[in-house]
Amino acid sequence: MKKVLVVDDSPVVRSFHINILKTSGFIADDAIDGMDALEKSLKEDYDLILCDINMPKMDGLTFIQRYREMEKETPVIILTTQEQEIQRNKGYAAGANLFIVKPVKPADLILHIKLLMGGEQ
Repeated sequence: MKKVLVVDDSPVVRSFHINILKTSGFIADDAIDGMDALEKSLKEDYDLILCDINMPKMDGLTFIQRYREMEKETPVIILTTQEQEIQRNKGYAAGANLFIVKPVKPADLILHIKLLMGGEQ
């Protein structure tokens, strides 16, 4: 089974996305901010990362940039309430593969995840 890391400072959002993932047959892990996500990504290999932008300690854009500096190729989806074009551009510049504005329908989220993983699960 494919493993996904959910990075968000909101326990409710993390729980919601983890539930969607597990219901769809994925293994899901979580991180409370970018720093936590970096530490976990050094210990575990993930098949995909879902990441918010606004978080304490280390925001999502900084996390993605540092993650890419470690030469990690894992697909990263930014999942955020930030809908400004400048945020979208910053997300892609940091190394995100996809930028989705919350809320997202569970079926659409799973479709995006499967497409980025090459249709695998």
